[in-house]
Amino acid sequence: MEILLTPPFAFLIYIPLVLIIYWIGRQLAGPEKEDAVKSSAYGSGESAPTTTAAPGYTPFFVIALFFAVLHLGVLVLGLGNFSPSITPFLVGLMLALVALLLG
Repeated sequence: MEILLTPPFAFLIYIPLVLIIYWIGRQLAGPEKEDAVKSSAYGSGESAPTTTAAPGYTPFFVIALFFAVLHLGVLVLGLGNFSPSITPFLVGLMLALVALLLG
């Protein structure tokens, strides 16, 4: 019975289950009707904006990388023992964070 809880077998069980639920949902939804209102952008009664709201994901990735380096560095520091041999890692971590801050 333990073999049913392993990820490969759970995956093989859940995929057909999800497909059955998807098929039942499609049957309950009814036929699709094309409409110009359905395919247009919705802006709560206003016309859709023509400019982008954000320049891109680049600022997000810099911040995400900063926090990833910060959290993983602190995790490595916390799991290790406090000795002078950890100094190069700590200096490297600080340099990486300063480089990410300065861009």
